[in-house]
Amino acid sequence: MPEIARESRIRDRALGLGFDAVGFADPASLSEAGERLITFIELGWHGDMGWMAETAARRRSPLALWPAARSSVIVALNYGPDSDPLETLDQSDVATISVYARNRDYHELVKGRLKQLAGWIHRKFEADVKVFVDTAPLLEKPLAQAAGIGWQGKHTNLVSREAGSWLFLGAILTTLDLSFDEAEVDHCGACRACLDICPTQAFVAPYQLDARRCISYLTIEHKGHIPRHLRALMGNRIYGCDDCLAVCPWNKFARPTDEPKLRAREDLNAPHLAELAQLDDARFRKMFAGSPVKRIGRDRFLRNVLIAIGNSGEPALAGPARDALSDASPLVRVAAVWALRRLLPNELFLSLRSECGPKEDDPDVSAEWQFS
Repeated sequence: MPEIARESRIRDRALGLGFDAVGFADPASLSEAGERLITFIELGWHGDMGWMAETAARRRSPLALWPAARSSVIVALNYGPDSDPLETLDQSDVATISVYARNRDYHELVKGRLKQLAGWIHRKFEADVKVFVDTAPLLEKPLAQAAGIGWQGKHTNLVSREAGSWLFLGAILTTLDLSFDEAEVDHCGACRACLDICPTQAFVAPYQLDARRCISYLTIEHKGHIPRHLRALMGNRIYGCDDCLAVCPWNKFARPTDEPKLRAREDLNAPHLAELAQLDDARFRKMFAGSPVKRIGRDRFLRNVLIAIGNSGEPALAGPARDALSDASPLVRVAAVWALRRLLPNELFLSLRSECGPKEDDPDVSAEWQFS
């Protein structure tokens, strides 16, 4: 009986661990993707994400991270939603949270399984291995395309003919010699649905994203005040944005995830803005324990919630916004002023401004009062 190829054995093991797709790619194949990364940074499109510039030399090639790597094993885990993730965008009194953040943090889930797979490869083939799940400076999406799992669409995210837009990725670099899969080709064609739906017009051109305008960046990575000209465009999106993913026609082949830890928690499908606005730090941490939302902290989260309140058009939500004027965080107070300007009649807002500020010792909030 002929020996089963090592690639088939690794693929079977990965699928047995619960991954939905597996591929093999040459770690030396990303020169073009590396050049695109450098251009992205030189243009300043990375915004506050200074770590991207700091790690660019290593991020542009897996071999810069580990010169001994001979092969990469790329895995994907489906996190497809069981309903339309955009259905809450028209519900003014609730918040919209990105699909990937409606339950457990995927990093730990993927990393745990990936470590099991890497340990098995090390034992079976006596090869060295290193595991990467998003947080390390590795270009996972170009590697996944090189491994045949999907292609980077015009929205710069990975698209799969089997799973649509809903895949988490993980990578193993190894000293093991493996045969590489054929790279996936681009199947976007003339479609530009993902570009046209973007609320903030963050796409400079197909395959080119200015992260500084992206709602995912603004609500998650950006640490300061949201630029005024973008706030009204954010709607009720308080953590991430799925518009460009959800509209992709390839999602007709997507299916809901089989992983219970990735299925949306009921309380995060359409949480009420009034309740979220009242979270103190302890309740925020409790509500989002184990969730990726927790990593942005309560102050940035409340900043996002108050912008959504300002966009709600619901005068009844002015109460939580007014309460936030006394919050300890200037991030929260600035967003509260902006929300109140949007919700209150002019006479009431001017009366509130006379009562509550500007104050010399609160320059950011004072500037918001004066601008409003």
